[in-house]
Amino acid sequence: MSEISRSQAHVHRDAGTAPRGPGGPHGAAPRGAGAYAPGTYGSRPRSSSSLAVGELVQAALPLIAAWLPGQRWYAGKGQAITGLRPLSATPLLTGDPAMVHLLLRVEHGSNADIYQLLLGLRAEAPAGLGPDALLGGLTHGPYDGAALYDAVHDPELTGRLLGHLATADRFGPLAFRRTPGPGLPSDLPGRAGTAEQSNTSVIFGTSFILKLFRRISPGTNPDLELSLALSRAGSTRIPRVAAWFESRMEATEPATLGLLQRFLPDAEDGWELALDQVARLKGDPSPGNFAVEAHRLGRATAEVHRVLARALPVARLDREETVRLATAMAERLDVAAAAVPALRRYRPALHTAFRQLTADHLTGLTVQRIHGDLHLGQAMRTPHGWVLLDFEGEPAKSVAERRLPQPALRDVAAMLRSFDYAAAHLLAGAEPDPELAHLAASWAARNRTAYCAGYTAAGGTDPASSPELLRALEIDKAVYEVVYEARHRPGWLPIPLTAIHRLATAP
Repeated sequence: MSEISRSQAHVHRDAGTAPRGPGGPHGAAPRGAGAYAPGTYGSRPRSSSSLAVGELVQAALPLIAAWLPGQRWYAGKGQAITGLRPLSATPLLTGDPAMVHLLLRVEHGSNADIYQLLLGLRAEAPAGLGPDALLGGLTHGPYDGAALYDAVHDPELTGRLLGHLATADRFGPLAFRRTPGPGLPSDLPGRAGTAEQSNTSVIFGTSFILKLFRRISPGTNPDLELSLALSRAGSTRIPRVAAWFESRMEATEPATLGLLQRFLPDAEDGWELALDQVARLKGDPSPGNFAVEAHRLGRATAEVHRVLARALPVARLDREETVRLATAMAERLDVAAAAVPALRRYRPALHTAFRQLTADHLTGLTVQRIHGDLHLGQAMRTPHGWVLLDFEGEPAKSVAERRLPQPALRDVAAMLRSFDYAAAHLLAGAEPDPELAHLAASWAARNRTAYCAGYTAAGGTDPASSPELLRALEIDKAVYEVVYEARHRPGWLPIPLTAIHRLATAP
């Protein structure tokens, strides 16, 4: 499930899963002042109201090294940290409390990632601060005895961050930007969401939600790029973009650090709605109501695709490029089959499906920008219709890969797989029951059909007109799921394997 979708839902309930100062005057550092770059350790700022940033970071690094591996958004779990190198450290607030923005290169094994941290600093840790948010007490340097903590858990400091977005401030390498429109509030405290995974969300009242990207890559994040394109085109199928902030680091294109959008306080999480309907099957074998919502969700998906096709370039893959697309799917299958033996018996039939894709598209394929990681947890039902969230794409892929145009039906195939996963909850933890299994399969099939019908009715490519493409894309998604479940949730492995069996034996 997505980060923002979980936070949107969490304002009312926990979202479902597919399962810490120095003294001195308060005040923000002036624009362009106080930025720290490697090589400036030990250089004290002249102003007594400024932070000795280099010394602070040097003192904080051991605490960060111990704290970082325990964070749920840290991607290097299981690998020892072999190096920490600050790329930039920028004071956003001086005094007590203080706040420093840090971009940190973290080396683990043969890999390295860049992480974004917001460090809070107070003479005493804020009351009610959870243990996961506290890095510890500084024990040397000019801040000896100060509490260092994750500032996203300090409502006063997150409120300051919103203020910088509201006034489009600039601090050294950091640039805060906002979209035209009504002014943003600058005095709302923010509360950190509790259901994030790879990012962190901060909710401001019932008006805005800030998505902080923790693992940073150079370049514009697709979530910002596509959300801006849809917002500027007037789409009502996403939460409107209000502001964002970025850093140039060493790249020519700024790296996206955070995205502020309208919060949806009255929205309901699509995954939770689907699970509620599935649960009712045990008492009523034919509720059927969610098929109406599936149809509407299909329409919303098609509308988003149409706007993206108008706002951003559309391309045409020639036959050779289409062959490369199918070959990449086949190679992913082979890697997966080597890792998961239960997949091997299906390889011949699945390879045939990939070859059929190229045979049925001799003149190539139309591709465009798409959501890239669409499922029921990325959709919210509001009083005005369905809204799609989190256009970041698959987190495991690089930003460059996520920004590549794809067949629009890849999103459709991903949503079809999500219906299968929702239906599988009916069978989870229960003894084998053929009747329940039949009800679950019928529920998934009914909603898959309704979603495709809605997608077609709103002007999307009729999935029935490209059956081999849809089949290949659904296989590719199911193969990814097989590897994921085998590694992380072996008890769920039968869900994608059932889909693989269906897709491999389809006439």
